Amino acid sequence: MRDLVARRETDLRAAEAFDLFCYRVKLGVGAMAAVLGGLDTLVFSGGIGENSPEVRRQSCEGLEFLGIALDDGRNTSGEGVISTAASPTTVRVIRTDEETVIARETIRLGGQYT
Repeated sequence: MRDLVARRETDLRAAEAFDLFCYRVKLGVGAMAAVLGGLDTLVFSGGIGENSPEVRRQSCEGLEFLGIALDDGRNTSGEGVISTAASPTTVRVIRTDEETVIARETIRLGGQYT
């Protein structure tokens, strides 16, 4: 994702890939909000969600009707809560250790087959 962000100003394909990724995030958020009847909190995690303020910003654009309002300063610095104080929906960045979770699940499930 870092490469796409860095190249999107000069490479149309990088810009389109970035836009498509953010569109798909937004699509998922909208679908979940519809199923759940709204949102209390939106969480970004994992490598891209934790490390790309550009993805978080663009993915949240147009979702104001769901009560999402990002604070640009908080988003850029990657604080734990990146929504404005007045935002009805809290937007969070939660650090994850995906590799450890995968390793633990592999060990747990692997034990069933020995």
